[in-house]
Amino acid sequence: MEDAANLAPAQPGAEANLLSRLTAMDDYEFDNYADSELLKLKEELIIKNDMMENENKLFESYWNRVNPGNGGPGATGTVDEELQDAGGGMQQQQMRQKKKKGEKQKEIEKRLLLTPEQKSEIATRELEELRDEIEKQKEEWAKVLDSYKAEMEEVEIRIGDTKKALYEYKRDIVGQAVNSRTGKVMAERVLRYYEDKIRAKDAIIEKVRLKNATLKVQKNKLHLQLKQKEEMGEVLHAIDFDQLQIENKQYLTKIEERNAELLKLKMTAGNTVQILNFYKKKLQNITTESETLRTEISQRRDLLDKLRSEAKLVNFEKRKATRINDTLKKQIEEFRVPHVMEYVHKQAERYELQKKLKSWERKVEIGTMQAARVKKMWQHMCLSKSQKQANPLPRITQQAEKSQLFI
Repeated sequence: MEDAANLAPAQPGAEANLLSRLTAMDDYEFDNYADSELLKLKEELIIKNDMMENENKLFESYWNRVNPGNGGPGATGTVDEELQDAGGGMQQQQMRQKKKKGEKQKEIEKRLLLTPEQKSEIATRELEELRDEIEKQKEEWAKVLDSYKAEMEEVEIRIGDTKKALYEYKRDIVGQAVNSRTGKVMAERVLRYYEDKIRAKDAIIEKVRLKNATLKVQKNKLHLQLKQKEEMGEVLHAIDFDQLQIENKQYLTKIEERNAELLKLKMTAGNTVQILNFYKKKLQNITTESETLRTEISQRRDLLDKLRSEAKLVNFEKRKATRINDTLKKQIEEFRVPHVMEYVHKQAERYELQKKLKSWERKVEIGTMQAARVKKMWQHMCLSKSQKQANPLPRITQQAEKSQLFI
């Protein structure tokens, strides 16, 4: 309000805009300009005029908001009257001298124009006011939208109830209450159906009535508590609401900071989880690789043991072969080629020995055959009569002597 009182002599409005434009137009000498320059000047003046009109609208809205009882800067007369007064003043000013006109123009500018700081302050206040109005409109339209949503939900619930009732009616009455003989719906079933529905509606009404009664009791209690607080002076005033709003803003900023910290912590936790999963996979790969290496090491150890045992066996065979080789070398060194006659005698002896060997082999075969025959005779004699059992040794000895003589 103090700023409005300081800015009141400036009277930002249509009259100030007209005076400033008219005084600025006196500086231009239109006769010295060409048509293209006049067109450019016209466009520039139109742009400046639009800017000044927007500023005047802003200042006028600020003036009306700060001083609502004064009726605005143009409340004493209409805009046409202001234009006529401004036109008459312009004709009077053209007849004056340039010096007096310049001094008067400076006085008007000093009296009417606003400083840039004042303009920026007015603009910021109007911007804040516009934001507040936008927020209020948002809240109002949100309430309207919520009410419409509630109505739509209620309509959907009612539509669902009607569909359900229609389905139950078709199921219970149309499908089952038809008399098979007459083909008409039985009245008793219909009456019973509607009586059940009425009883259900009465139960719902009773529940709603009880709930309404409890809500009324709670409302009366809250009214009594509010009256007690008013009597005790605990009712919140506008200053308290402003303080609560300031505290709410502070808490909201703190909540936003904490949410930002929480988001950072979540991001760090996500990064750590990713790193942990990476290292888990790496550890799993390393463990599988270590297991494969262990199995390979055990296989290599078994192979090494086999190779060592084979090496021992090879060394043993090598030593054996070296001994045999040494003996063979000694035999080769000690070997002496016999004479020809000695070789012939040795061959003749070998042939004689071979003949003897063959004859003895023949004699052995004959003896084995004779022994088999005697053995059979012995078995036959053993199976003969028990009365003729006698000592068969003399006969056996005689047969053996005969066989030896034969041999």
